[in-house]
Amino acid sequence: MRDAESFDDFYRSTARRMLRYGYAVTGDHTEAQDLVQEAFARAWRQWGQLAAHPAPEAWLRLVVARLATDRWRHLHRWRAALSRTGPPREAPPPSEDGVLLVRALRQLPAAQRQALALHYLFDMSVQDIARETDVPVGTVKSWLSRGRSRLAALLPDLVTVELEATDVA
Repeated sequence: MRDAESFDDFYRSTARRMLRYGYAVTGDHTEAQDLVQEAFARAWRQWGQLAAHPAPEAWLRLVVARLATDRWRHLHRWRAALSRTGPPREAPPPSEDGVLLVRALRQLPAAQRQALALHYLFDMSVQDIARETDVPVGTVKSWLSRGRSRLAALLPDLVTVELEATDVA
């Protein structure tokens, strides 16, 4: 069983030293904070055993050092991949219609947003969406219908432009 009070005492007595150690290891204050936080989270999960360890602070330092090494390796692999492929192309700024659509989507309930995204972005059928979300087909149809209606109400100018464009063609 974990003893929260003894862990709190351990944390208060070692947190600043661990952060200084993490900073010395990484050279980056924010990275050090992330590593130390993860190390303390791991210590809490194992506090029942770690409290009896002869040197829990040394264990924590080892965890911080290993996490720093893991992150350095990950960053090194990422840089190697980047050097092979080159930097990513610059993404163009979002279109005005795209910004308006995202703003309108944020006003929909999450279930309707999810159904619309799965249907239109992933070309999933109503049956596939129902299976993935574990709801009846009728519920998915309702979400799609209500979502479309609400988007039409939120984006009347955009819907009109789309309709006019299809009438011309």
